[in-house]
Amino acid sequence: MEFISVIAAAVAGFAFGAAWYMALSKQWVAASGIEVDESGQPANQSKTPFILAGVAMLLVAGMMRHTFVMSGIDTLATGLVGGLGVGLFFISPWIMINNAYGDRPFNLTLIDGGYATFGCGVIGAVLGLL
Repeated sequence: MEFISVIAAAVAGFAFGAAWYMALSKQWVAASGIEVDESGQPANQSKTPFILAGVAMLLVAGMMRHTFVMSGIDTLATGLVGGLGVGLFFISPWIMINNAYGDRPFNLTLIDGGYATFGCGVIGAVLGLL
């Protein structure tokens, strides 16, 4: 069951990310400086970022599960709160540091940090549920 919960949580986090970035695509493209074609779609159509994101989601979900088990987090509510905490207080500050040194717009930090926070919340909720 452990592997299934990690895979389910990773899929949920990935799906949430797809919805998050589709909803904020114009703002993210503008803030990130990604080159776009005449239709407004990213010029680089490589699948590599999606593959790496899937692997990253498995790693995050796996480590969150391990941490949750060690901490006794085992309900949907505690998983959600724990996940939000991981995203808001671990991942988002790291994103902010990277973006600050890269002189990236703060709006990019808000978009990516928001995904880290709520995406980890989704992962945590699924882990707590399963």
